[in-house]
Amino acid sequence: MSTTTHGDYYIPEPSKWPIVGTIALTTAVIGAVTSIHGGSINWVLPVGMLLIVYLFYGWFGAVIDESMANNYNEQVDRSFRIGMLWFIFSEVMFFAAFFGALFYARMIAVPWLGGAGNNAMTNELLWPGFEAAWPLLSNPDNSLFTAPKEAMHALGLPAINTALLLASSVTITIAHHALRAGHRKPLKIWLGATIILGIVFLFLQVEEYMIAYREMGLTLSSGVYGSTFFLLTGFHGFHVTMGATMLLIIFIRVLKGHFTPEKHFAFEAVAWYWHFVDVVWLGLYIFVYWL
Repeated sequence: MSTTTHGDYYIPEPSKWPIVGTIALTTAVIGAVTSIHGGSINWVLPVGMLLIVYLFYGWFGAVIDESMANNYNEQVDRSFRIGMLWFIFSEVMFFAAFFGALFYARMIAVPWLGGAGNNAMTNELLWPGFEAAWPLLSNPDNSLFTAPKEAMHALGLPAINTALLLASSVTITIAHHALRAGHRKPLKIWLGATIILGIVFLFLQVEEYMIAYREMGLTLSSGVYGSTFFLLTGFHGFHVTMGATMLLIIFIRVLKGHFTPEKHFAFEAVAWYWHFVDVVWLGLYIFVYWL
């Protein structure tokens, strides 16, 4: 009877970081919710964000130290890949829920309020004179939710941001190929270019929000169109911020001489995440801005 040896599997020491992560995320979520409902940022949200920064610094630092100590073999690497795939799948479901909310509001709820199907009496009794349209520039009761003056256009800043993210997918891919070929200088150049493109995207996203609030009357409180717009683009912007932060960490590690053509899963994981963020933006651009 033959036996197959698979080698050792590294098991880390008991860690405080899962507990710290739970506390950090819970604090940040509570701070975000209370800030939105209160109309201004309270002290809970910054505390939560600082805890998240502390979590990332400590936990990622521990994993980096273990990796540089050659504690990880092929089995551990395979576990990391499977875990990252499940994480991205959970993110897909996360955004699927948001796109589902947009679909329900746009294709079901708003038409019903406008009298579609067998809801003519609903329209006549509750919201007479309301006509369903999307983007919704006239709410059923504008005294409760002031409708925006105009919808966000697909051209202009959104189109530029789309080009930036598409370009960043190209640059991160070139950087990955450079790493696999052992070409450190092109790796640094193209990885740095990816980070710059991501930062410019975020800057233009903030500029777009300022225009929406100041000139277009498009806010979180301007009805279902405003709430779904900022829900989807805001959470995507948060993911771009996290992705750019991870890319910056990878860039620092590259400058320190980390990663080899054979062992560089951390780079691959961040690249996967960045491509995912880009694909989500394409969906946003089509269904939020264009259609």
